[in-house]
Amino acid sequence: MAKAESFIKGTIILAVAALVARVLGLAQRVPLEHLLGFTGDAAFSIANNVYLMLLAVATAGIPSTLSKMVSERYALGRPHEAQRIYYAALLFAGAAGVVMTLLLYFGAPYYAMLSKEPAAALSLQAIAPSLLLFPAIAMMRGYFQGRNMMIAGGVSQIVEQFARVFTAILLAYLLVRIGYGDVEVAAAASFGSVLGSIGAFVVMIYFTLKLRKQDAANRLEVRADGEAVIPLSRIYKDIFKLSIPIVIASLTIPAVNIIDSTIIKPLLIDQVGNLAATASLGILGQRAQSIAGIPPILAIALSTSLIPIISAAYARKEQENLQKQMTLALRISVLTGVPIVLMLATAAYCINGLLFSSRDSVGADAPSIIALLTICTIFQITMMTSNSMLIGINKVNRSMVHVLAGIALKLVLSLVLSQFLGIYGIIAATGLCFVLITILNLRSLHQVVNFSVLGSRWPGFLVTVVVLGLVGLGLNQAGIGLTAWINDRVAFFIGCCMVGIATLIVYPVMLVILRVVRAEELSSYPKPLRKLLTPLMRLQSRKA
Repeated sequence: MAKAESFIKGTIILAVAALVARVLGLAQRVPLEHLLGFTGDAAFSIANNVYLMLLAVATAGIPSTLSKMVSERYALGRPHEAQRIYYAALLFAGAAGVVMTLLLYFGAPYYAMLSKEPAAALSLQAIAPSLLLFPAIAMMRGYFQGRNMMIAGGVSQIVEQFARVFTAILLAYLLVRIGYGDVEVAAAASFGSVLGSIGAFVVMIYFTLKLRKQDAANRLEVRADGEAVIPLSRIYKDIFKLSIPIVIASLTIPAVNIIDSTIIKPLLIDQVGNLAATASLGILGQRAQSIAGIPPILAIALSTSLIPIISAAYARKEQENLQKQMTLALRISVLTGVPIVLMLATAAYCINGLLFSSRDSVGADAPSIIALLTICTIFQITMMTSNSMLIGINKVNRSMVHVLAGIALKLVLSLVLSQFLGIYGIIAATGLCFVLITILNLRSLHQVVNFSVLGSRWPGFLVTVVVLGLVGLGLNQAGIGLTAWINDRVAFFIGCCMVGIATLIVYPVMLVILRVVRAEELSSYPKPLRKLLTPLMRLQSRKA
């Protein structure tokens, strides 16, 4: 029970931090979308996607590996080895930061030419310095996660977003007021990431000093007599052996986004013209990706918390505990992800009208783009959770192969489907990429542990999804209808509220009535879900 509570507590901390960060990120995108034109939207989106891709290459694998190795060393009573591994990871982070910064800065003009958006070059160069510190920040977060101290990473993530958002909006606004054009304003907004990295680094230094005092008091850093110092060469060999597959496995979302940034204009420009192709790229990057990034928040937190827990259970051969943790993780991912996806997808028209400008007269249908990409994220959620499970049971090579297969499918289908469906074909290819990776992951996991997410409850769950989708679409249409009587944004706000409230009421009630969630299993759910579902169980009793 203590392990489960620790797992859930860590997940909640990371989920709250990720939610705050995502909301702040959306809060940044909304004013920027109004300050920037289509060219600025496209430039900022390209810079952000390339930056995230390089950041994933530099840091995605080693923090997860570090978390795993540190948790194992402390579990085995060898804290000095954990500290040595952490030191080696920080050395790598320093070198990676310098290399990635130089690569992005000097390679910016070439990538901008490749994506047929030369305006993105200045934004890419403005965001480059942030890569100096982020590799080290990522290593610190990985170490604290290995020590099961999720609060440090959560606080640093929130501070990073506050600093980044405030700086980006302020600089962009000032440059617009002065009279600069789209290219310079987008670059100023991109520079906000540099201030964000500084803020996050300061927070991690604070928690590092605090933990060092705590370890000194507990004498956790003292090396036992006769314990040999691990050579750095051996540490790097162990780290890279595991982290390279994790890097590739972690590249799915950044790779998908950078594929889109690179190919959208070259593929669509002859079909719809330069202006419409630029608008599609800007809408996908500035609007759709920011909205679609909300549903996977819990899955990201769940995945991060999951690796040490699954790894420890697998190492100790606790098969029953392993099965329980996998079932719980996937079930929570599906049950919490689907209503958010449906809420955002069905209310896409109202959300777009409420948050963003209405510059959609050049052939790009923003609500449809937002809705389709958001629907795809349900498979992103299951993909991310199952990826972390494979990493936890030392099947990272399989995860890597599955991701490579998915990315290859994404690229091929984007090239093919875009010829018939335009931007929607490119988005559909993204969803099919996630589906393929999820199927391959679950097949590999079932070879190790026999588990079931919902089992015989799938029909009831699918009925719930259909009903919730129809209710959401109806209320979204009602919100659109209100524009004939009141101010458009007020009407869209009311439409969003109606969809959100209906989802919060209809979804849990139907889960209980259709026995997708049952009274006897409530004890395994997090406390907030137990509080929500317990009063509703009377409906189930009456039905029974």
